[in-house]
Amino acid sequence: MNNNFKKTVLIDLDGVLNNYCGNYDENIIPSIKEGAKNFIRDLSKKFKIKIFTSRNLLKSAKWVFDNKLEKYIDDITNIKETSYLIIDDRCINFKGDYKELEEKIARFKAWYRE
Repeated sequence: MNNNFKKTVLIDLDGVLNNYCGNYDENIIPSIKEGAKNFIRDLSKKFKIKIFTSRNLLKSAKWVFDNKLEKYIDDITNIKETSYLIIDDRCINFKGDYKELEEKIARFKAWYRE
């Protein structure tokens, strides 16, 4: 295997990298979450990092540059691309059991709503 190859990790912007708490405003991307820059920096040593967001990509790119993350981020996308894993604040891990999945869906709350 090529030692330069890095698996891709898609990381959601809102609620993972910034201080989003459910009050969506298309014109304002919340401030960077404490610890996010160090997390991204460290993760980028082993993985290719792509930000995954439904926000405007130009505004998201500005947020990346304003927070001095550009050297750690390989791309920003709103497309679910092939990746090793996805980090998101609003997701459920499917483990092959639909009944269990239904129960998880019924109980789901974003971390900032708990």
